[in-house]
Parts: sequence; structure tokens; C-alpha cells
Amino acid sequence: MGNLIKGVHHIAVKPTAEQYQKTVEFYTQLLGMEVKRSWGDPQRPCLMVSCGDNTCIEILSSGNEIPAGGPLAHIAFATDQVDEIIEKVREAGYEITNEPADANLGGEMPIRIAFFYGPTHEHIELFWEK
Repeated sequence: MGNLIKGVHHIAVKPTAEQYQKTVEFYTQLLGMEVKRSWGDPQRPCLMVSCGDNTCIEILSSGNEIPAGGPLAHIAFATDQVDEIIEKVREAGYEITNEPADANLGGEMPIRIAFFYGPTHEHIELFWEK
């Protein structure tokens, strides 16, 4: 059987609204990372910035609340087998938090995603750029 996971697609951080701009400036200006996509609206902006390879840092606005579990929202693994992995995870007894679903990121990128909790309650996303 080949590898189900093709690498890390993105790691999502979720700063408060007050921290959002400073977080964007840190990654884009201080570290020089390029913005790959943006979506959302002024109240809930979202960005993906390139880590220089095929991985990204996703910056999600959490609004005014402090994110549950801290600022690390989730880690997303790249795969083209979202549904198959979710079934394996489900059969192993792990909690599925978002069933597999098609979406369109920023109106220009068709994706299929799903979320579940890993063994230490880490939130994991499966991410397929179709």
C-alpha cells in the first residue's frame, strides 16, 4: 500500500482579532513569506502564506475570543484519499469532527476536506487540492 499522506499541506494558527495583523506582518514582512491565498471578510479574514515548499501557514481570524486549545488550530495533511482515511480513523475509534466535504477555497481552489481528533486530542485536517 502506498503512502496515504503526501506531506503537510498547512499548519493553521488562530490569533485573536487583536493579534491578527501582527501575526500577518510577522509571517509576511519579518519572515518574508508570500501570501498564496486570501478569503473571508474584514471581520473574519483568512490567509495562506507559503513556507517556501509545498506547505503553508494558514492564518485564521478567531474574532475576539481566545481560541479554545490555544492559537494552534490544526495541522492539515495533504492527501487524495480523504474518505478512505476517515473510514480507517473511524474504524479505529477516533472522533470525526467534520465529515468529508467538498469546498471551494477563496472561490478558486476546489478542495475536499475532513477533520478528526488524534490520540492526544490534536485536531487533524485531511486536505485534498483537487
